[in-house]
Amino acid sequence: MVDILLIQPPIADFYHTAKRTVPYGLASVAAAVAEKGFSVAILDAMATGKSRVVAPPPELYGLEPYYGRADRSPFSLFHHFRRYGYSPEHIGREIKKSGAFLVGIASLFTAYSDMALSVARTAKASLPDCTVVLGGHHPTALPEAVMAEPSVDLVLRGEGEASLPALAAALQAGEEPGDVPGIVLRRPDGELQISEPALCIDPERLPVPAFSLVRRKFYQRWGRDCLAIAATRGCPLACSYCATGRDSWMGFRKRSVAAVLREIRAAARGRQVGFIDFEDENLTMDRRWFLELMGGIREIFGEDPPELRAMNGLFPPSLDTEVIRAMAKSGFKTLNLSLGSSAPEQLKRFNRPDVRASFDRALASSSGEGLSAVGYIIVGAPEQDPLQSVDDLLFLARRPVLAGVSVFYPAPGSVDYARCRDLGLLPESFAGMRATALPIDQRTSRTDSATLLRLGRILNYMKRLREKGIPIPRPAASGPRLDPDLDRQQIGLQLLAAFLFDGGIRGVEADGRVYDHRVSAHLCRRFLDGLTSVQ
Repeated sequence: MVDILLIQPPIADFYHTAKRTVPYGLASVAAAVAEKGFSVAILDAMATGKSRVVAPPPELYGLEPYYGRADRSPFSLFHHFRRYGYSPEHIGREIKKSGAFLVGIASLFTAYSDMALSVARTAKASLPDCTVVLGGHHPTALPEAVMAEPSVDLVLRGEGEASLPALAAALQAGEEPGDVPGIVLRRPDGELQISEPALCIDPERLPVPAFSLVRRKFYQRWGRDCLAIAATRGCPLACSYCATGRDSWMGFRKRSVAAVLREIRAAARGRQVGFIDFEDENLTMDRRWFLELMGGIREIFGEDPPELRAMNGLFPPSLDTEVIRAMAKSGFKTLNLSLGSSAPEQLKRFNRPDVRASFDRALASSSGEGLSAVGYIIVGAPEQDPLQSVDDLLFLARRPVLAGVSVFYPAPGSVDYARCRDLGLLPESFAGMRATALPIDQRTSRTDSATLLRLGRILNYMKRLREKGIPIPRPAASGPRLDPDLDRQQIGLQLLAAFLFDGGIRGVEADGRVYDHRVSAHLCRRFLDGLTSVQ
């Protein structure tokens, strides 16, 4: 029995990456309420290997032409839609067992908000007298939509560490919670009181996240713990597609290096840590601060540091040779470099600077330090020219970097979300606001976006062949079948030869039957023509 139960809901999608779902935010909020004397537990519905194939929501039925057939080739995208995490029945039993008077549910991503609301309904059915509160980016950006669900009693906008302790205290004392920072509630007349998002004024004073409440064994890799850490909040840039940039309610704040290292030491005490992902939007913007952080990590872990990653991306102009050398010494093995686009007109739409020169300098320095790199581009944004996106892929083809193709999705609270709304481009439901849904069908069509994803797969396959010393195959026509006993690489070689022959992108079913993927032929031709200059 606990006072407060915090829940990370399951998700349903075509794939998920476990190391990106460590419930770091809930652990931070749990520590804040525990500091005020409340007992708290985390129910992480994602901390299980269980998943099952389910029917996608009706809003995603239009993806059948792109994902509908299984594909054994290296150029496959997605196929089965799955529910990842514990069942509603298990979640209901755990909620009832907790006896909590306050159940807090994380709702981070709009595309998965239906799962959070489903957990809210389960919570009310399991503990009718509990107060159900939702927090996270989705309720912060779209509180009215969340409060339309009768099972949701309250919403907390903004940072939960600044609001949930005050809410718990008010409820325990039998007081009205109207003065709680970030609160959204129903007034007696049915209207909503919507407060401004709550902010942690002094992040330095926050307690170390309650790592002991996280099922860390589930998130291990090769027997070592994986950690998620946020050293900063928000971002100093103002990119049009981002909802947490400089001009958002969040602004940009960084904690002292001492506070971040204190957190890492606490997480590593008595444990073997093998991987740390910094979930910051831009970790390296303050050079002196970052170098101090890298030095502190080396002091903690000595000669056997965990692998470090910054999977949300790194801003190339902030990376010089000294910074990259420090990263390599401290545990970085791969740099996730944010390019956005190489087209000046698209960069202007994104409100991003042109980083091509610094991107190249970062690649040169990372290669000298033995680091690999992934360069990320965005495709499928409103008004984005798909031919320019092909040129972005060719920009990456000419460099020692893998291609990371990110399909644009409208993030509520961003400039581009408002732009999509004004242009009538928003998907009909929240479920469609995910990259895998190829959500924007405009100047870049859905077929264009799927084609660009597959071209990225083809490009990376060719790069890996070269790394292994395997020659690129000569162009050759494809037959109707392949030997079903061929392995994935052998299948890839034959289908790559066919692509180089006629620009068609094909898949292979389990029995060896070859079929054509739906693609935009003019984009494939542009890519093939560009490869000639690369090779």
